[in-house]
Amino acid sequence: MSMQGQWTGQRRQWYLQMVKEVSPRRPVMRNVVAAFLLGGMICALAQIPFQLLLDQGMSPKEAAGPTISLVIFLGALLTGIGVYDELGRRAGMGAALPISGFSNAIVSAAMENKSEGLVLGVGARMFVVAGPVIVYGIASAFLVAGVRWLLE
Repeated sequence: MSMQGQWTGQRRQWYLQMVKEVSPRRPVMRNVVAAFLLGGMICALAQIPFQLLLDQGMSPKEAAGPTISLVIFLGALLTGIGVYDELGRRAGMGAALPISGFSNAIVSAAMENKSEGLVLGVGARMFVVAGPVIVYGIASAFLVAGVRWLLE
């Protein structure tokens, strides 16, 4: 190995050591517990309207649509008033993983770009995050349906 390569390796090790020394330690267990608690709380709160709809005589399939719509609406509303982003900052994936997190991603992107207009700002930018999710969701649905059709 040449001296140049050795010097680069030594510099790299020195740099990585410096970064490690000045970087704050991440509270991994606190983050895991916060994500678990918030994600569980969102799901538990969503269970309330779901159970109310079941008590009114709806089947689980019929009750799922309105419940999901309500959770999406509440995620968008909480994003609009600035609450959901704070939840996401504190609980990470606990706020991002439920469907309300997807709602948050779309509404946040729309809000950030509202100054660019309704069509090119809000309309176009809110699907920057949602677009790939929708495309891969539809593609995987077709794939699963095809496999199921073949197996029946």
